[in-house]
Amino acid sequence: MNSFVRLLAVLGGSVLLTLVVGRLADFLLRRADARHPETPLWNMLRRCGPSVRVLLFTAVLRGAYRQIAWQPLRDHEAAVGRTLTLVLIGAGAWCVVGVASAVVESSYARYALGTRDPSRVRRVRTQVTLIRRIVTAVVAVVAAAAMLLTFPAFRAVGTSVLASAGIIGIVAGVAAQSTLGNLFAGFQIAFGDMVRIGDTVVVDGEWGVVEEVTLTLIAVRTWDERRITMPVSYFTSRPFENWSRGGIQMTGTVFLHCDHSAPVALLREKLKEVLDGCEAWDGRGWDLSVTDTTPTTIVVRAIVTAKDPDRLWTARCEVREQLVAWLAEKHPYALPRVATSTAVPSPRSEVRSEVRSEVRSEVRSEVRAGRDVRPPAG
Repeated sequence: MNSFVRLLAVLGGSVLLTLVVGRLADFLLRRADARHPETPLWNMLRRCGPSVRVLLFTAVLRGAYRQIAWQPLRDHEAAVGRTLTLVLIGAGAWCVVGVASAVVESSYARYALGTRDPSRVRRVRTQVTLIRRIVTAVVAVVAAAAMLLTFPAFRAVGTSVLASAGIIGIVAGVAAQSTLGNLFAGFQIAFGDMVRIGDTVVVDGEWGVVEEVTLTLIAVRTWDERRITMPVSYFTSRPFENWSRGGIQMTGTVFLHCDHSAPVALLREKLKEVLDGCEAWDGRGWDLSVTDTTPTTIVVRAIVTAKDPDRLWTARCEVREQLVAWLAEKHPYALPRVATSTAVPSPRSEVRSEVRSEVRSEVRSEVRAGRDVRPPAG
């Protein structure tokens, strides 16, 4: 009975201490968040409450479980101690990842609020995302290694593993060459400012927005809501278009094929009228000129500008639609046509037809005079 009471006392005391410390920490974080609303760090740290409670409860139980005079527990004392140690390591890793993520995210939030340049915000967001993933991976690897070292068998083979580390490293490097290449390409993408989350890119003929950047993959969301997942090595080894790099303002073109009789001057005035009523046009510039001719049409190019790629696409579509509708309504003759009239005869064919007509007239006159017009023999 005494051992059972000790068991309840240790468990109850551990739970009570965990709840009290957890409530106290939450109260202090709330007060800090109220006194410093300019930083979201304290509110983000509150999300680490579950991991802190598990860590505290396991640590208290790990230090006091030997005081329990319960025979089944003493029979399996080593196993219970190792289990609590494993849980303690896992909870510690969980807590470290949570705190690191809170610090990184709060730093990014403060930077985003104080920076007006969207390109810099996207760059920092990409770097923050990759840093958080790297920290998570490193902490997970260290925690897994620490868990394995709690077993005596793994300690015994540690010396032989370290002795053969060079050979294993060479073999692993050759076997995982593509994976390591993607990994280093991910670092280059993150800190080389090549591609950022939110950038508008054209890859492999597809237009889309970078939605996610990891150490090995980049996800691009296309305009029709498809997701293209590509290895990061693609962006370091092949050319691609980044419409957001160096500023998001863009210039676009609209091509129209018109008849040679099209009123270009009136078409230029209509373009200015359309752009004045277009909300997507930013007013930086516009132009309309004839850039090419074909045997049946002329090529008219209209230039428009916009603040970002989405507005540029809207402006181009609106200009194309209204110009074609205006030509069809006011100047239908200016639209491309297919010629179906009779072809003009060549000069040689005209000479031949004149000679034939003269011969026929001479034969007719001789027939009327009663002459023999049969061709001579031979």
